[in-house]
Amino acid sequence: MSNSQNSVILSKQRFRINYQYKRSLNVVPSRDKIKIRIIVQIVQKQDQRTGNLTEGVVKRILTSSNFHPHGIKVELDNGKIGRVQNIIHK
Repeated sequence: MSNSQNSVILSKQRFRINYQYKRSLNVVPSRDKIKIRIIVQIVQKQDQRTGNLTEGVVKRILTSSNFHPHGIKVELDNGKIGRVQNIIHK
């Protein structure tokens, strides 16, 4: 393996650790704070590594437990599904 390949792998590992660390510091909202018709930011499954957030209005709450370490899973009014990271407007 060349030095450039090693540096790319190390860079990806550092990014993944930084993202996981930042995510662990960010306390995700519990189910009792999430209501239908509020505006939230979610992370979709395909965006979990990058942390890209999608904003929308909650249509359905899919997670039945009060807390999930990665966020409560919801469906937005546009049909997108993901885990709530932030509540924007109640």
